[in-house]
Amino acid sequence: MFNVEMYTGTREENYDLVKKQLRALLHGETNQIANLSNAAALLNHFFERINWVGFYLMDTNDELVLGPFQGLPACVRIPVGKGVCGAAAQKKETVRVEDVNEFPGHIACDAASQSEIVVPIIKDDQLIGVLDIDSPETNRFDELDQEKLEDFIAILTEYI
Repeated sequence: MFNVEMYTGTREENYDLVKKQLRALLHGETNQIANLSNAAALLNHFFERINWVGFYLMDTNDELVLGPFQGLPACVRIPVGKGVCGAAAQKKETVRVEDVNEFPGHIACDAASQSEIVVPIIKDDQLIGVLDIDSPETNRFDELDQEKLEDFIAILTEYI
C-alpha cells in the first residue's frame, strides 16, 4: 500500500524521498505498464505546478506512442525528431525547455503548457521511450529537476 507523504524537506530531500517511494512501488513488479503507471501517478503527486506527466514509448523505429500518464488527454503519436519528446528521443538526452513557444516545432497537445522537460528512457543502449512533464509556467524546470529526474528514470529502468 502507498502511504501519502508530505514533501516538506529541501528539494534534494524531497527528491530522495520520491526516489525511495519509487523503489518501494516497483519492488517485485516486472510489468512495464504497471510500473510506468505508478511512476506517472507518483510524479503527479510529487510535483507542484505541472499540468501533465507521463510516458511516450517507442512503437516503431521512428515513432513514440502515448503510454501511461496523468493529465488531460494527449497526442497519441509523436515522430522521433518532432517536438520536445521527439527531440529527446532522437538525441537520447534530456531536453529542458523554458518556454515551449520558442521551441521550433513544438507540438502543443495542451495549450496551457508553457515549459517542459523530457527525459529519455534507455536500457541496454536501446531507447524504450521518454518521460514527459509539462507545466503551465515558463521556466518551471531547472538543473536540479533534470539531475533528479534522470536519477528517477535510472531507478525506473531497473524495473522495465
